[in-house]
Amino acid sequence: MTLLSEILEYNKTFVDEKLYEQYTTTKFPDKKLVILTCMDTRLIELLHKAMNMKNGDVKVVKNAGAILSHPFGSIMRSLLIAVYELKADEVYVIGHHDCGMSVIDGEKMLEKITERGIDKETLDIIKNSGVDLNKWLEGFDSVEDSVKHSVDMIRNHPLMANEVPVHGLVIDPETGKLDLVVDGYKQ
Repeated sequence: MTLLSEILEYNKTFVDEKLYEQYTTTKFPDKKLVILTCMDTRLIELLHKAMNMKNGDVKVVKNAGAILSHPFGSIMRSLLIAVYELKADEVYVIGHHDCGMSVIDGEKMLEKITERGIDKETLDIIKNSGVDLNKWLEGFDSVEDSVKHSVDMIRNHPLMANEVPVHGLVIDPETGKLDLVVDGYKQ
């Protein structure tokens, strides 16, 4: 049985037995906040529990490293939609210790990409279009600095309302301990 088959089989039971009822909520976050965080598997439930959040309390946007790398990319668009359309009044950027992005090297990543069958011609086309793949694929040295960078990009975005506090935190993926990096109320 494939993983997809297992998922679909379980989903049928989930729906038939109405197990979804305990998660029923609206599209608007009850605690009126949006979080940008990492896609790390350790944070799926831990982050919500460490912040005393339940289903329906918060909007969550995830990517590798909780990094906002482009002011007009899909991450920033999602944050703006959360604020202007979905009634979020605060933004939290939450990175984590032991993040996989802290060890990502662009050149090594490109080697893995070619090992998986992406040809040099494709990479050359992308590079010739002006994309620096090494930089685009590169990670970060300090999770705190990375969080500060994302907070600054959000807070200083020309479309972000000045009254929206943008906080920065780092979570320990083993204990759930949150360390404050930027207090958005003081900015």
